Amino acid sequence: MKIHFFGAARTTTGSMYLIEVNGKKLLLECGLFQGHRQESEQLNKVLPFDTRQVDAVVLSHSHLDHAGKLPSLCKNYDGPIHCTSATKDLCGIMLLDSAHIQEQDAMFVSKLRAKKHQPPVEPLYTTPDAQKCVQQLVAHDYEKSFSPVAGVNVTFRDAGHILGSAQVILDVQENGRKFRHLFTGDIGRGGDELLRDPVPVENVDSLQIESTYAARVHEQRPDADDLVGKLVGETLKQKGKIIIPSFSVGRTQQIVYVLHELTCAGKLPRVPIFVDSPLSVNATDIYNKHPESLRPTIRDTMCNNENPFGMGNLTYISNVEDSKKLNDRHEPMVIISASGMCEGGRIRHHLANNIGNAKNLVLFIGYCAEGTLGNMITAGKTPLNIFGEPYDVRAKVVSLDTYSGHADKNELKAYVQKLTGDIKKIICIHGEESQVLAHAETLRAMKPKSQVIVPEYKQVVEI
Repeated sequence: MKIHFFGAARTTTGSMYLIEVNGKKLLLECGLFQGHRQESEQLNKVLPFDTRQVDAVVLSHSHLDHAGKLPSLCKNYDGPIHCTSATKDLCGIMLLDSAHIQEQDAMFVSKLRAKKHQPPVEPLYTTPDAQKCVQQLVAHDYEKSFSPVAGVNVTFRDAGHILGSAQVILDVQENGRKFRHLFTGDIGRGGDELLRDPVPVENVDSLQIESTYAARVHEQRPDADDLVGKLVGETLKQKGKIIIPSFSVGRTQQIVYVLHELTCAGKLPRVPIFVDSPLSVNATDIYNKHPESLRPTIRDTMCNNENPFGMGNLTYISNVEDSKKLNDRHEPMVIISASGMCEGGRIRHHLANNIGNAKNLVLFIGYCAEGTLGNMITAGKTPLNIFGEPYDVRAKVVSLDTYSGHADKNELKAYVQKLTGDIKKIICIHGEESQVLAHAETLRAMKPKSQVIVPEYKQVVEI
């Protein structure tokens, strides 16, 4: 079996791995590159293999850095895309939303370019492309095996990263031998109030593991909750707005939960809170639809026995006109909007309108890849280009990695320790170069008999 690393190799985005086995080609993930804009645009415009030769696709979860390029693939691929039931439902809204955002952003930027007598830009894919792709999604339950190509049985096991996220277990029979290859997908931290913990995997022969925070240790949650209360409270007292860039799936639901608990505990006043993202609205409905990925006790922990993702002072906004009206309101408020890396969607409009006011707070609660607008903001760069125009950053900027859905250094070590089997080969992926190289050293110390590999873009590794 050969694995071609066409993304998330010494970087965190663009997850894409083409597996050659038994004369078949199985694509694992098909994600967008996000980050250095010109470089990402070039990488996203092409698929580095013949899409017509792909026999099947397997997807670990719905985040766009893992699934966002599927509509491009499906322009020339008509086969199945295997995923969990919750991932199918989330992709059904996320890929359509991605197409809509790309169409709208391309239109907006093209208008600006027209004023400078520059040619228009085209979206990577369109809504009809995404609609075709969604029709090809095939759902499977956790722990129920299926065979996407000859000689390979796949089983999804809960990864605890976002709703529907899965570790992908590949039981391979090739040339008279059998082995188990485990692709971790993105691994959750465990102990999450909303999601179940990652479930350990047994009898692993080779391991392909994410490394997003492999050289860092997250802050503890209770301290972070208090810090969020302090930061938000201070901003509200000075009549400012709190802008929270957040991924529509996962982090939005979690920060709503935290703000709800802080308000119920009397640590925050009941000011207006807006979740300004059509995708977040639909994603929250899907969270309520899939209890198999949520902790059974979640509702028992909620104050006042209210909806986990709703409260009296919380408003979900879908309509673009209602979104624009937020810019005309000057009272203290919290605005949660996508995307978490500030690479698209309504968050860039809210930043453009609020980042220049020193009374305001921009609070990051998730990972921002190198080269993204979010990464530039957290790095303290000013002025910044938003929609091609410069903006001075005067608002207070705070970044917390505590709410990340990715396991940190210690949590990844604990995850590997729970795996059983004679792991002969470990492949470190999905991390910036400093993180993935550090992870490799940690794993070499933990597993001295295992060969540890850190592949580069387009490298081929044989299992």
